[in-house]
Amino acid sequence: MGEWWWLWRVSLTVVALMLMTPEASAHPDQGKKVLEEKVRQLMDWTKRERVMRMNTTTFNHFVLEKPRNYSVIAMFTALQRFRSCEPCTLAVEEFQILAGSWQFSSEFSNKVFFAMLDFDESPEVFETLQVKGGPVVLHLPAKSKFTADDIYNFQVRDISVHHMFTWVDERTGRWMVNFRTRQPIHCHYPFKLGISLPLIGGLVYVLKWSRTFIFSKNFWAVLALCFVILMLSGGVWIHIRGAPFAESKTHTGQTHYIHDMYIFQYVAEMYIISLFYMCITLGMVLLSTAATSPMNVVRRKIMSVTGVCLVVIFFSWLLSLFRLKDRLYPYRILMN
Repeated sequence: MGEWWWLWRVSLTVVALMLMTPEASAHPDQGKKVLEEKVRQLMDWTKRERVMRMNTTTFNHFVLEKPRNYSVIAMFTALQRFRSCEPCTLAVEEFQILAGSWQFSSEFSNKVFFAMLDFDESPEVFETLQVKGGPVVLHLPAKSKFTADDIYNFQVRDISVHHMFTWVDERTGRWMVNFRTRQPIHCHYPFKLGISLPLIGGLVYVLKWSRTFIFSKNFWAVLALCFVILMLSGGVWIHIRGAPFAESKTHTGQTHYIHDMYIFQYVAEMYIISLFYMCITLGMVLLSTAATSPMNVVRRKIMSVTGVCLVVIFFSWLLSLFRLKDRLYPYRILMN
C-alpha cells in the first residue's frame, strides 16, 4: 500500500509541475524558435554523451519548462562512493546500454532523449519530484499526462536493459519499434583467446618432441598451483556472476579495473590478484630452492634475496588491495 501511495504522490507532483511551468512566450514564432534551439542543443548533447547528465538548472529548462515536443527518459540515482548504492551502479550500466543502442539505431530521432540526475548534484529535483531513493526512472512525456505507469521503479522491476526497453517502447508510443539493443564488447574474450592460443601451440609443440614431462611431478605440481591460484583469485565467482572485464564510471569517465566494494569483483581484478599470487608463489619456490640446492653460495644468495623481495612486495600489494576494497581489513606488512 505504501509503495503505491508513493507512486501516486510522484505522479501528481510531476503533473502539477508541468501544469505550473509557464510558456516560453505567447508569440508562436518565438516559442517555435525556443523549441528548435532546445532540440538542437539536446541533439548535440546526445551525440557527445549517450546519457545527458543534468543538474537542477538544465533539468528545469529542458524538461519542465515549455515548449517541449519530445519525451525524456530520466534516471534518478546516487553514484557517489559513500552512498554504497550497488543497485544504482548496475542500473546505470543497463541504462547506458539502452541509451547507446537508441543513439546508434536506425530509428534514432529527436523524439526521445535519455538523461540522468545524481542525488548529490541535484537534490532540489529529487525533493521537488518527491523521489526518496534510487535508482528510479521516470518517463516525462511530451504531450500526454504523466501517470503512475510512467515510473519504472527498480524495487518492483528487474534491472535489465530488455525490461527497460519494453517499458520505454510502450511509454514513448512505439518510437522504438525496430530498435535493437547493442551489448558492449567485453575485452576479456579476446584476452582469453590471446592467452589460450600460445598455450595450446606450446603444448602441441612439446607433445610432438617429448612426452616425458607428463609423468613429471613438477608438471602436475605447477598445474595444481595454477588451479589453486585461479580459485583463490575468484575464478568461480567471476564465472557464476558473469562479471564485466572492467567498468567505465559514468560520472568520472575513468575506467576502473578494481571494484571498490568487497562484495564485487571485475575480471581484470581477478587477473591482477592471480599475478600477485603467482609472484608470491615464485618467491617461496626460490627461497625453498636456495635453502636445499647444492649450487654455489652466490647463486643461493641471489635466489634468496629475489625470493624475499617477491614475497614482501607482492604480499604487501595484495594486502593493500584488500584494504582498498574493505576499509576495516586489519592486516598489513609493517616495514621499519
